[in-house]
Amino acid sequence: MFTAPPLRRRIVGGALRRYRENLGYTLDDAAGILECDRSKISRIETGQRGIRGKELRELLTEYGIEEDQQSILTAMADPRTARGWYRPYSDVLPGSYQDYLLLEAAAPRVLAYGAQRIPTLLQTPAYALALAEAAPGSGDDEARAMAVETTLARQKAILGERKPDIHVIIGEAALRQEVGGPTVMEGQLGLLAGVSGDSGIITVQILPFSSGAHAAADIGSMTILQFPETPGLGIVHLGGAGGGVCLETPEELAAHARAFEQLRAFALSPVQSALLLRGLTAS
Repeated sequence: MFTAPPLRRRIVGGALRRYRENLGYTLDDAAGILECDRSKISRIETGQRGIRGKELRELLTEYGIEEDQQSILTAMADPRTARGWYRPYSDVLPGSYQDYLLLEAAAPRVLAYGAQRIPTLLQTPAYALALAEAAPGSGDDEARAMAVETTLARQKAILGERKPDIHVIIGEAALRQEVGGPTVMEGQLGLLAGVSGDSGIITVQILPFSSGAHAAADIGSMTILQFPETPGLGIVHLGGAGGGVCLETPEELAAHARAFEQLRAFALSPVQSALLLRGLTAS
């Protein structure tokens, strides 16, 4: 049975292929830099095999890639970075989703759109538990408690330790859907109202029903990881059963980034969004 290469290796390999082709280098040219067979370069570029840090830097230096970009790709390629915060929770996280979480923990910028539910990074424990209870095959109380613990650990790793630039757009439907009942939603809306103020870390916008048709109407919830110092590098994660799917080509990344920008334009401003959330909390 065919098993897709790890996401992080595909991203590094794809970047190396683009850098090489942009310079007009052939596989043989790249193989000459590392003094290896061209088949090794081919396997690296398709993610079929990893690449040592020293070899990666040799290629990137030859390709004229700046140091800050080299550091990002070197960290992705290093198998030791796979020991992410989620290791204690690997039993409850699909393997493909763990690949995404590894990259999320390293991304300087996270763009998230929640169409019908609050994005994971901003969920309260009670809201996360209600979602876990509603999930197909949610298991027993211990399994659901582990799911909530995983959500909180993820929030701590992203929000409490690194503090990347985070921009969240939430569909009004997610605010109206009573996940867990009125008491749970009251706490969830209260958290959003607090975050949408002057946190300095997270930008929150609400996409109201009145915005009408928009670019993400046929996409649903999505998260985009961006590495501003490395143009063309990033990931789009689309939610779904079994951990969802990741899109990684520059074309896919650009298309979803454009959709997110349109959502930003259609959504209420951060100030208007904060006022709406505070109004819902007070009602």
